[in-house]
Amino acid sequence: MANYPEIQLYIDGRWKHASGQPIINPADETTLGTVPTATRTDLDDALDAAERGFAIWRKTAPLKRAQIILKAAALIRDRVDEMAVAMTLEQGKPIEQARLEILRGCEIIEWDATEGQRLYGRVIPSEPGMRHTVLRQPIGPVAAFSPWNFPMSSPARKVAGALSSGCSIILKASEETPAGAVQLVRAFHDAGLPAGVLNLVFGNPAEISEYLIPQSRIRLVTFTGSIPVGKYLAAMAGTHMKPAIIELGGHGPVIVCDDVDPVATAAASVVGKSRNAGQVCVAPTRFFVQESIYDRFANVFAEKASALKVGNGLDPSSQMGPLANSRRIDAMETLVADAKARGARVLAGGHRRGDRGYYFPLTVLADVPDDARAMNEEPFGPLALVNPVKTLDEAIEKANSLPFGLAAYAFTRSAENADRLAEGVEAGNLSINHFVASVAETPFGGVKESGYGREGGTEGLQCYTVVKNVSHKTG
Repeated sequence: MANYPEIQLYIDGRWKHASGQPIINPADETTLGTVPTATRTDLDDALDAAERGFAIWRKTAPLKRAQIILKAAALIRDRVDEMAVAMTLEQGKPIEQARLEILRGCEIIEWDATEGQRLYGRVIPSEPGMRHTVLRQPIGPVAAFSPWNFPMSSPARKVAGALSSGCSIILKASEETPAGAVQLVRAFHDAGLPAGVLNLVFGNPAEISEYLIPQSRIRLVTFTGSIPVGKYLAAMAGTHMKPAIIELGGHGPVIVCDDVDPVATAAASVVGKSRNAGQVCVAPTRFFVQESIYDRFANVFAEKASALKVGNGLDPSSQMGPLANSRRIDAMETLVADAKARGARVLAGGHRRGDRGYYFPLTVLADVPDDARAMNEEPFGPLALVNPVKTLDEAIEKANSLPFGLAAYAFTRSAENADRLAEGVEAGNLSINHFVASVAETPFGGVKESGYGREGGTEGLQCYTVVKNVSHKTG
């Protein structure tokens, strides 16, 4: 299809064709192309390449590394329109959201590139004739696994973190949305990245992870995806004494205090919830609204959700695209039916639209019982759950009631409330009065079953390093 790139493996600086499985356009269920399946030989070649690439890249001066990485980011910025079309074709999100994702990926790459020049060690004061020096060194070849919902920015986080720290990487990107990773890697190739430093494979996810993670040459595992798979990969990494960066699902609570404008907050909530059709690990989902403004908030939320234009992401007037695959349609229908059966009220949406393409409107449920599946399972789709609470303490208790803790949100004009929220909400990322969970310069990751380790910020780069203490007796 025009505007959709050919998908290939990338190993040791060379592109490789291979047979594989179809890539489906979620807007109309047509086939866009084929994603190749890596063989065991391909994986061995990637391991060999990553080992050689690491030997070169770790000895490359941080400034030189940054120059290559920044050149790749500049190439991506030049190609943003082409990349955005491919992303919308394979993932479904509106074209402007695709553009913004790519530019956000560039910001991550650019920030990591420059911060990689500041991975400082330290000298510890000691007695005369003894010097203790702490060094931060790149950990080694990385096995990285990225999801389908953010085809470019999620791989970009892993590639930028690894490369900026001096590591090589084997990236296993999503088979359902592979173009973002291919175009990301192509930019690094064209920027002059040495062969072997960055490798890209696709195939059977379980087979690839089960083969790569135990390999002694792999020194770090980084994974973004579902909690069950994340636990499995973390356990595998632990068996082989591999550190891991594990970023898993969430069930984002939103606490709305009674000192804010319910209309403006509801309008902002619709925008935040509809981004990427709710297929976001940090999506705001469980809205706990203080009683005095609850009805007004819920009604405006439903009104504005119903007014959203849902359609093909290539149509610039579309505000929300289709879901990425049929599995998400099934999940939405199941969760809505269960909530309704338990007494929840449907204020907006609730049913699939049409029978071609994976379209499901932004759905708002009110007065959802605590035992409803949607209140306990991450919907990962355009489903908002709105419930009243009496006090801020009750809201915080409900926000913390699940075993997830990735992102949380709150709206208040009170400094006292903000302090109580910052102290009391259990999440790796808390955003107050807005819906941006993280930016390039801040650390991102979860607590509890939402994972551990961090991506982004200085803390994210440090995860790709090992600490070495050198004690030198000089006299």
